[in-house]
Amino acid sequence: MEKTIRNMINEQSDNQILLTSETNEKLTYGEFKSFNRTISRQLAAQNFKNFERVAIVLPNGPLMASSFLSISSYMCAAPLNPTYKKEEFEFYLADLKPKFVLVEPNSTNAVIPAAKKLNIPVCEMKISNNQPLGTFNLFDKEIEYNNPKNHNEALVLHTSGTTSRPKIVPLSNLNIFTSAENISNSLKLTSRDHCLNIMPLFHIHGLIAVLAASIKAGASICASNGFNALKFLDLAKEQNITWYSGVPTMHQAILLRAQKNAKKAKNLNLRFIRSSSASLPPVIFEQLNDVFQTPVIEAYGMTEATHQMASNPLPPAIQKPGLVGMPAGPEICIMNDKNEKLSQGEIGEICIKGDNVTNGYENNPKANKQSFVNDWFRTGDEGFFDEDGYLKISGRLKEIINKGGEKISPLEVDNILMDFPPIDQALCFGYKDKMLGEDIAVAIKLKENKSCKEDDIKSYANEKLAKFKIPKKIFIVEDIPKGATGKLQRIGLAKKFGLE
Repeated sequence: MEKTIRNMINEQSDNQILLTSETNEKLTYGEFKSFNRTISRQLAAQNFKNFERVAIVLPNGPLMASSFLSISSYMCAAPLNPTYKKEEFEFYLADLKPKFVLVEPNSTNAVIPAAKKLNIPVCEMKISNNQPLGTFNLFDKEIEYNNPKNHNEALVLHTSGTTSRPKIVPLSNLNIFTSAENISNSLKLTSRDHCLNIMPLFHIHGLIAVLAASIKAGASICASNGFNALKFLDLAKEQNITWYSGVPTMHQAILLRAQKNAKKAKNLNLRFIRSSSASLPPVIFEQLNDVFQTPVIEAYGMTEATHQMASNPLPPAIQKPGLVGMPAGPEICIMNDKNEKLSQGEIGEICIKGDNVTNGYENNPKANKQSFVNDWFRTGDEGFFDEDGYLKISGRLKEIINKGGEKISPLEVDNILMDFPPIDQALCFGYKDKMLGEDIAVAIKLKENKSCKEDDIKSYANEKLAKFKIPKKIFIVEDIPKGATGKLQRIGLAKKFGLE
């Protein structure tokens, strides 16, 4: 059997629920399979090939979930952030060269004029009142279709362009199938699981860890309309969810509500909470565990690995706060800058290989040469394995602050400062210094109804950190910049605060 998204869906029971909505509508696997065949026939009738791309620009919800699944079952899905501006869409569309752009009915999204400028057709989905949840039509004509193969692209995304031009990451059916299987196995998902998706579905985390992994287990997903911390507890209860996955800032926002409604939080009876895409501060780990009375499973992922690389195990095994767990699918090793593998406890670059790892960036031989060494992919993350085989991320190599020859991981300083009771979020970053090369600054967001002064923060840091790790500049702000997925944006802060 080919390891494709289509086959992953087709092997599930027709009567099992695949998607639910916030209004409690339901779509079964059987209903989706029928819809999926129809969409494939419509795409084939337009003479579209398995390897060609469709840009999807839709808000979160059942339509976005089913669009990704149906497009990637026949062609290659290219989901884009629907909040992009026209100029951003022009860049991504020109880079991706999709056959058409898929939008919702009567859309006024900025992608439409961008596509028109580039002469890329725009297709509005057609929806009738009697269609099952998340289903639609695209074209009137239908013919029989060819199934994609393992090697055919099914998903294409860009890496974040914080330090360089965004790179195109093509992901095959095999990449997605393998990663979905890895995640499903590490979380021990079954058909009885029901996940509430709060992640944006233009991001690898939501697409793979929630959608694809659930489908591999024959489980179900509530395709929410987006993340809303105020509605989370009630929606989670209504949906009777067994787990959810999010980034640290989402968990923090949920915690603020849950700590005020502790009984409601504990009554959710979650099997576990999963966190990924950014480092989860140990203090948030402990608070989640305490409030929800459930294991917190921190995982480690990236787009190039089709999301998951490592994961903390479920009980009765130990979950270690501040560590991202053990290899959970791909092989992982630690290398130095001479491409030599390092021993347990030695710090170096985290490298991976496996069927979930992309074959390489598109049209970027320089990046491929830098990133792939003897079949290993260099992640750009720095870390080490502890004595139990758990992986610790010490920082991002390009984020490491070099202060007068002292190498400082901003992540380490973040976690220390986050233990200071008045602080809600802390994000350290480097800035240029004439004497030292670089020095340390930090953006601080205080907890609601809490106050403290810069001197208080420095005094606390002085108690907990070596002198050279104490931030020289402290910026107390109402909000720390986040990317589209909710991740705090470390890179670019120096410029934002006028330090470069």
